[in-house]
Amino acid sequence: MADSTHPAILKTQQWLEQVIIGLNFCPFAKKEWVNNTIHYHVCAQVRLEKALEDFAQQCEFLQEHSELETTLMVFSLGFRDFETYLDLVDYANDLLCDLGFEGVFQVASFHPDYVFEGEDADDASNYTNRSPLPTLHLIREESMAKVLSVYNNPEQIPENNIALARDKGSKYFQQLLKKIHRR
Repeated sequence: MADSTHPAILKTQQWLEQVIIGLNFCPFAKKEWVNNTIHYHVCAQVRLEKALEDFAQQCEFLQEHSELETTLMVFSLGFRDFETYLDLVDYANDLLCDLGFEGVFQVASFHPDYVFEGEDADDASNYTNRSPLPTLHLIREESMAKVLSVYNNPEQIPENNIALARDKGSKYFQQLLKKIHRR
């Protein structure tokens, strides 16, 4: 298990509490937060090959620990460049399939410089996927399918998040993330 006092974990937890749960960007996160079923893994790797080895280990770990619902793999040193991070995401998705976890897990991605295709870098909508540190989120597909089946209009979640982010504005999120990094 990861050291729960590691600065990368503390920043990630604060971001989860204030942004993801606090603004309800993910209506399913609060349950896992309260139930303590989120596994945090700090990856200090900076090379793609080593990071993917670590990712494979986290897939195996989550598979072996059914009491955990999800894993946040936080990169404390590497993948600060967004384009390099996107390469990591692509390779991680390929590896997920190669390892036989397609349909078992899916990867969601978060990055401090996240920019949606077609959006300006300073558009507030990008903050729905901006995190304090580069992060790969491993999600159990079966669990996600269950909660989506009972959630009204799940297809509206991204649109609602974008509207809220734009309403709050980029400056709001910049200040919030700056505050998280100071702690």
